[in-house]
Amino acid sequence: MDWRHQSACREEDPELFFPENKVEALQRIKVVRPLCESCEFRKPCLEYALKHRDLYGIWGGATEQERQLMRRRRVA
Repeated sequence: MDWRHQSACREEDPELFFPENKVEALQRIKVVRPLCESCEFRKPCLEYALKHRDLYGIWGGATEQERQLMRRRRVA
């Protein structure tokens, strides 16, 4: 079974992870991050999002902007 079917967020409202703008993302990350931090699949989720650059939303406890910074650091 895929990690997405076993993650801590599997029963949460998907809308929680897909904010409409940066301000909303900052508000939601406060709710989402603790859930992600408690999830044993946080790392594969984050790696999936880093690999698929065009993903929108919060993945592995990281916003789009945070993932963009992570990718830049990996390249440098």
